[in-house]
Amino acid sequence: MDELKIRFVVATRESRDGFFKSTAAGKFLQLYDFPFIELDLYPDNAEGLPLAYNQSIEKAKSDPAILVFTHDDIYLSDFYWADRVVNGLEHFDVIGVAGNKRRLSKQPAWPFVDEQFTWDDPSFLSGIVAHGFQFPHGALTFFGDSCQEVKLLDGVFLAVRSELLHSRDLKFDEQFDFHFYDMDFCRSAEEKNISMGTWAISLVHESGGSFGSPEWTKNKIQYFQKWGDL
Repeated sequence: MDELKIRFVVATRESRDGFFKSTAAGKFLQLYDFPFIELDLYPDNAEGLPLAYNQSIEKAKSDPAILVFTHDDIYLSDFYWADRVVNGLEHFDVIGVAGNKRRLSKQPAWPFVDEQFTWDDPSFLSGIVAHGFQFPHGALTFFGDSCQEVKLLDGVFLAVRSELLHSRDLKFDEQFDFHFYDMDFCRSAEEKNISMGTWAISLVHESGGSFGSPEWTKNKIQYFQKWGDL
């Protein structure tokens, strides 16, 4: 692990102190005080995730690392998660914990096929995520076998080498804030022939999402307009 550098990129509405005291990610990161783990933290954030994520991508031009873009309400529950991240990136350019092997027009989120939130056929879904507030008490959601090539990944956890992002000119679209940035990122990656896959990384997510909210709907319309899905 001597030459390994994994940099977590986290934007949170909490203050810096509040992040470490109150959030799952803050508590998790305090447990892993290893020299190869770094944190790009954006506290008091209300401007959305892509703006912060792109700042970290830009900074990594002079200080390359494996970048892990993740929410502040996740807890990695595997002592060997770092090895799994490295191993996953030997197979795919971008990895996550859950995703879909196909992409459809007017798809409002990676697991659904239409705007009525109809679940896609299980044969297309991949990954496992626990939902709850303390491992192992979170309810496990099994989407499908992990370590599969996919076209869409859940933005709760995205890992990629910064050099790949720079060499292929891939970043996040800042017109999106907290919704659809991940769908758009994956679609842009697909256009650039960048491989994406799920990997077996144990993760507990405290939130189930906010599908259908006014902010979500606004981003959905922008996403559909950008990609000609309207």
